[in-house]
Amino acid sequence: MSEPGFTPNEMMTIAASRALGNDDVCFVGIGAPSAACNVARLTHAPDITLIYESGTIGTAPSVLPLSIGDGELCDTATATVSVPEMFRYWLQGGRVSIGFLGAAQIDRFGNINTTVIGDYVHPRTRLPGGGGAPEIATSSQEIFITMAQSKRGMVEKIDFFTSFGHGEGGDHRHRLGIETKGPTLLITDLAIWKPDAVTKEFTVVSLHAGVTREMVQETCGWKVKFAVALEDTPVPTAMELQTLRDLKARTDAAHKGASTSKGSIDG
Repeated sequence: MSEPGFTPNEMMTIAASRALGNDDVCFVGIGAPSAACNVARLTHAPDITLIYESGTIGTAPSVLPLSIGDGELCDTATATVSVPEMFRYWLQGGRVSIGFLGAAQIDRFGNINTTVIGDYVHPRTRLPGGGGAPEIATSSQEIFITMAQSKRGMVEKIDFFTSFGHGEGGDHRHRLGIETKGPTLLITDLAIWKPDAVTKEFTVVSLHAGVTREMVQETCGWKVKFAVALEDTPVPTAMELQTLRDLKARTDAAHKGASTSKGSIDG
């Protein structure tokens, strides 16, 4: 079989971008979620409203930000508000339709850890932390998650609850008084997952091109469940691939330029 004309990461980003609609108000995480959201904006969802944690609303960056404090976000935003207003009025006010998050660790119920690997007091690895993700996970109308599959990342039990997904499964969110939907979609570099309607355990509903059930199971730390009507993820179109690659090329060039400029000043 010949090699596909795209990478697993490109497939993941494009599959994630397709889940977003023109009318969505999306709270965007840095990294893979940002790439997916901006590909959606540049292709099929030009009127999507992208919100970043620093308070930028309706931002339309030409390059991907390195952090929520990237000036590109403010420069291209329709409006920039204070962080308290962003969280209290927009997020907790129910005005965000999609929260788009990444994860260092995730379990079968969509609970996310971005705090520590290992014991909290004496961790093997200390991660960046939650930032606004815990609030995004509970207050956005629904949550999309994107991450590359590995047994280190997709685990039976996460080391720390940073962002609450479906807890122990079932109606756990409702029992805690959380009325938003929680995680409704997980997009990895191998497959698309959705929570079971009753148990809320993530189930594989679509395999990306060239991926087998065995490949999914080998990179997951729990016993994977597959949908009865398992589908094939449509491969990226030429336009989708070109849009993503052009975006990343602009980003690489901009960051390289910034690094070079800094070096010349310091030198």
